[in-house]
Amino acid sequence: MFYLRQQFELTTDLEKVLRRQSIEAHSPGTILQDFRQLLDFVGENGLSVTGAHLLPLKFLQPLNERLSQPLKLGLKRPQQKSYPPINGLYLLLRCTGLGQIEAHPKKPRLVIDREALQSWNNLTPTEQYLTLLETWTMRGRGEVIGEGRGSFWSDTPLGNWAYFFEKIPAEGLQIAGDSEQEHRLRYWPKLHNLALLALFGLAAVQHGPVIEGEGWQIERVWRTMLGEALLAVLVNFMNQNYLEIASYDDPSEIPFGVLQPALQPYFPQWQNNLTFPAVPFQDGVYIVNVSLWRGEIWRRIAIPATMTLDDLATVILNAYRFDFDHLYKFTYANRFGASKQVMHPYMEEPPFTDEVQLGELPLQPGASLEFVYDFGDWWKFTVTLEKIEPPDPKMTRPKIQEKHGKSPEQYR
Repeated sequence: MFYLRQQFELTTDLEKVLRRQSIEAHSPGTILQDFRQLLDFVGENGLSVTGAHLLPLKFLQPLNERLSQPLKLGLKRPQQKSYPPINGLYLLLRCTGLGQIEAHPKKPRLVIDREALQSWNNLTPTEQYLTLLETWTMRGRGEVIGEGRGSFWSDTPLGNWAYFFEKIPAEGLQIAGDSEQEHRLRYWPKLHNLALLALFGLAAVQHGPVIEGEGWQIERVWRTMLGEALLAVLVNFMNQNYLEIASYDDPSEIPFGVLQPALQPYFPQWQNNLTFPAVPFQDGVYIVNVSLWRGEIWRRIAIPATMTLDDLATVILNAYRFDFDHLYKFTYANRFGASKQVMHPYMEEPPFTDEVQLGELPLQPGASLEFVYDFGDWWKFTVTLEKIEPPDPKMTRPKIQEKHGKSPEQYR
């Protein structure tokens, strides 16, 4: 559950900072300018991404050069996480829902949702800045940048920000030459969060000289008065409303604008929020490949979109000649890159497999679900949507179209 025991005082001076602060395309910080560079870099055609849905090496340096303050690294083959500003901007792109992952036969692609982009472009700079700030602090799951699923509420960006600011003295925090501080930054606040603090104008970072074979070099970090003021408002608001906020099991379900009551008194220009088109029901006959052991054994199944995930589970178990004595669950990624689970009807937490139709899921040909059966033996199947054929009114039940490989023994 989200709760920060720290209390940050919003002093008269800090309140004046907020009331005097104007938000433009280039200030405070360079977050809006650099986020626009990322949107433009992805462009109308999108970019191919790695299997982990991250930017490959060939795009990193060109994108880095387009940012307001390009990082100079001593690494020969940097990864996305080697560029913390890019990593932070990518987190915002995915967690706002502006950046979507489309499945393709060869490689997944990162694309920009055109309708969401139109909504974004209609926002004022103030609304864009605060939308990104809210996205980071409320919805910024490390899962979308390869940090694992983990518990969002036990490791929030806002919590990391608060913990980190408590450790920064008035004269700034010396990093270079202090191996303990250099190591600690990777965990609190984490390098992509530190980069975002700087991009938002909430902290100032003095860069160090490039060291061959090493990544981002940081000399010293300072808090800004804007960072102190916004942190005080957000932490105190969250502590007063943590029960309501923590009632969302998945941060991606938190609606845009949840922080308006806290920030609108200081930024009355925040009137509109990012909106998205509703995900339509995808009717048709779904042709899915259900595989085990990295595809060594598979079954091709046809199932109408109107049938439930419970129906899909039944035909999978029949196809592999497994019994029905154990619980199961399906896992898929929603539009914000968050892992969503649909549970066996006998489980305690909804949604349940007998309530969710296949056509309700945000799936495209090439996308996959994970089906886990028997939480003891943990049989993990990969369910890949190969194509969607036109609806067939005569098809009233799933069909096993093809089998490859002998079914394994259920009890090993």
